[in-house]
Amino acid sequence: MSKFIIQGGNKLEGEVKISGSKNAALPVIAATILNAGKTTLYNVPNIQDVHTMFEIIRKIGGTVTKKKNKIIIDTSKIHTYEIPDELMRQMRSSVILAGALIGKYKKARFSYPGGCDIGSRPIDLHLKGFEKLGVNIKEEYGEIYCLAEKLIGTQIHLDFPSVGATENIILSATLAEGTTVITNAAKEPEIEDLVKYLNKMGAKIKGAGTDKIEIIGVKRLAEISYNIMPDRIEAGTYLVMGAITAGNLKLTNVQPEHIVPILNKLEEANCKLKIEKSEIEINAPKRIKAVDIKTMPYPGFPTDMQSIFGALLTTAKGTSMIIENIFESRYKYVQELNRMGAKIKVEGRTAVIKGTKRIQGANVVATDLRGGAALMTEALYAKGITQIENIHYILRGYENIEEKLKKIGAKIYLEK
Repeated sequence: MSKFIIQGGNKLEGEVKISGSKNAALPVIAATILNAGKTTLYNVPNIQDVHTMFEIIRKIGGTVTKKKNKIIIDTSKIHTYEIPDELMRQMRSSVILAGALIGKYKKARFSYPGGCDIGSRPIDLHLKGFEKLGVNIKEEYGEIYCLAEKLIGTQIHLDFPSVGATENIILSATLAEGTTVITNAAKEPEIEDLVKYLNKMGAKIKGAGTDKIEIIGVKRLAEISYNIMPDRIEAGTYLVMGAITAGNLKLTNVQPEHIVPILNKLEEANCKLKIEKSEIEINAPKRIKAVDIKTMPYPGFPTDMQSIFGALLTTAKGTSMIIENIFESRYKYVQELNRMGAKIKVEGRTAVIKGTKRIQGANVVATDLRGGAALMTEALYAKGITQIENIHYILRGYENIEEKLKKIGAKIYLEK
């Protein structure tokens, strides 16, 4: 099993180019099914989740070709509407293919999705949305069968602003008859990116980025090229890694407006930031100040940054508090950080973190994608050597993380 070996205590300095967004690329790749033709994508991150999505596209009859900095996807010869179970179980985002298959072919068959175990993430909102559009759903032996004679636009209110459900409803409604209106929709930038992509293909969708999205069904979509937005969670991760090492970093290919809550908390923790249109510079103090965090749906503080920021706060002056409002099992990383000397107590959805300078390298295990990034963050600060196992979780979401960290002064080694 591969592991990361990190020698802590080195200040991170230099420049990091942020890769394309994982959470924007996956739904856009799924959406390529809707035009039953060619799509050329740029700025697609070279990560495991993207490779899994490509594999699913190939298994159902599409082709994926890589040429230098672009990916060409051809979905003109899709021949099955069944998402392979073994690939479905590898990541939760694979469920987004269901909306695209239903939208184009009015049928899909799939099992419940897998991914990181960070808490209850049911897909009932997705299925209710499909049913409202006219899809007949049958569940048996863990498999879900979706079939519709036709898709008719309707009003759909989400009980919770779920990103995945919002995306799946958009995909299934784009080619439907009439108009679909989603209320209490998720507002994440990745949804805006998906809608920009679909509108460039000829869809008629407005309201992305607000809690009300209107989709006027169209008959067909065109072949286009599209540039995926930068990854806001990767940007936040490197900023926090700079902060914990008292570093001085410059991030390029970033959209600061997407990470305002992260930037606000870093400034509150006494980091100096210089923010420009597509660049952010961070100059961190020797030791940051404790801050409190409450995760919320966008535009609140992102749950994906909770564990990474939690690692930073273990080294702060004073006591910090985190309240996790999205996923109840986001704190699995805490036990591993405490093995390194962190002082974190968790009760329910609240974590109390007493800052300490005494963080020691240890052998730890990543329990999920962002928890793994939190362990890497702690290891960069820790005295001595940290070995991180189960790094397949980390590689699911961070492109070339070892090389990027080496370039800015980290002592990190990937042992295969």
